[in-house]
Amino acid sequence: MKEFNVLTEEITALTLEIETDFPELYRFLDENPLTIPAHDLPSMPLEKLKDYLTSLKELLLHHVETHREYLQD
Repeated sequence: MKEFNVLTEEITALTLEIETDFPELYRFLDENPLTIPAHDLPSMPLEKLKDYLTSLKELLLHHVETHREYLQD
């Protein structure tokens, strides 16, 4: 349960960072961060949450690297 909570907190924080600092990227995320459950372990396997967190990190990194000149303004 602890690992689930850590993963959901990281996903929520990263999603919020993307929403706040990179709204042009956020619109491509097909999600609503308010729907990530914070209670009772859902049926989603931890491995799926880990994969999702990794994909968010990679998406943000790619965006920053490919839009560096626009982000420096």
